Amino acid sequence: MRNLYIGDRGTLVTYIQLALKRAGDPVAVDGIFGPLTCQALQKFMGEEKDCWVTEKTWERLMPFLKGYTEERGIKKSYDFPLVSETVAYSSFLVEAILEGFKVRYPFLETGTIGRSVMGKPVFYLRIGNGSKQVFYNGSFHANESITTPILLKFAEEYAEAYKEEKSFYGNSPQELFQRYSLYIVPLVNPDGVDIVNGILQNGNYYRKAKQIAEQFPQIPFPSGWKANIDGVDLNLQFPAGWEEAKKIKYAQGYDRPAPRDYVGRAPLTAPESAAVAVFTKEHDFSLILAYHTQGKVIYWNYLDYNPKGSYKIAQYFGRVSGYQVETTPTQSGYAGYKDWFIQEYNRPGYTIEAGQGENPLPMTQFAEIYQDNIGILIGGMTQIL
Repeated sequence: MRNLYIGDRGTLVTYIQLALKRAGDPVAVDGIFGPLTCQALQKFMGEEKDCWVTEKTWERLMPFLKGYTEERGIKKSYDFPLVSETVAYSSFLVEAILEGFKVRYPFLETGTIGRSVMGKPVFYLRIGNGSKQVFYNGSFHANESITTPILLKFAEEYAEAYKEEKSFYGNSPQELFQRYSLYIVPLVNPDGVDIVNGILQNGNYYRKAKQIAEQFPQIPFPSGWKANIDGVDLNLQFPAGWEEAKKIKYAQGYDRPAPRDYVGRAPLTAPESAAVAVFTKEHDFSLILAYHTQGKVIYWNYLDYNPKGSYKIAQYFGRVSGYQVETTPTQSGYAGYKDWFIQEYNRPGYTIEAGQGENPLPMTQFAEIYQDNIGILIGGMTQIL
């Protein structure tokens, strides 16, 4: 992790401030490395020297991002929630949270389904050991990373309720745990998310992405970036009408690597999409939820496929969330993960367009989005036939 200095701004600064706040300092988590953050850091480190964040500083603060400390081989968890509702997310923070999950909730299974273009792990977690398997994923698109903490918070609340044997939004977590195996990939596109949220700001991969973006000046960089680091839209990579998606997107001008909407040279050539497809084939998912933003819409269909119970479940999701249930627009109705899942398995698959506004949605929307989607996230298990 890179060094930080007085005057720096951005997501990494918020991580330092979040850690300091969890350590007991009332510093504001505003992403500005100013005098108050400097004072808090000096107090925490016990030093009166010039104020900067080095590898040593990160090492000292990491327990407050991972949620546990370790002394003489014994790990002890802190009692604060691991999933922050205020900071932007990144591959770095997701990895720290999942490490903390494993310490707090050893009954969880975590691992990787593959690696990104840059070699970053694409993580999954599993809750439950039931025979009915369901799969939720988020952040296919780089500027939709608010979906990552939505899924992680749900996992954290579920795991905590199971551990404490308390009600989970009116459900028994023990019964859910025994009946269902819930798999979550919270961050499908780690490289892209790291560009949008300011973690990746230099190096060959960053320069390549910036060169791609410069060919599409109408799309703001980095906030308009949806693709992986190679400029491939990961949710246009699946062999379900891929050629049709190619025709549509090429006609719109996305006929080469782009910040968004480029389908790639062939289906499943992007490692992140290929990893999701392989992971799906390795399991027996009864239902999938693919989380995106924005629009407060639930898309439930692909062409004329009509999986048993699919529309009924979609209507249920609409009732519990207040979101509209709609058929997928033709211009974006091909080559998505949801489309491929429905085509391949003839089982219910849904794209959830959470929140409303302009991507990337601010974290100030987090509480509302999470509340709207609790019923969907639980219903993804309880409503399957």
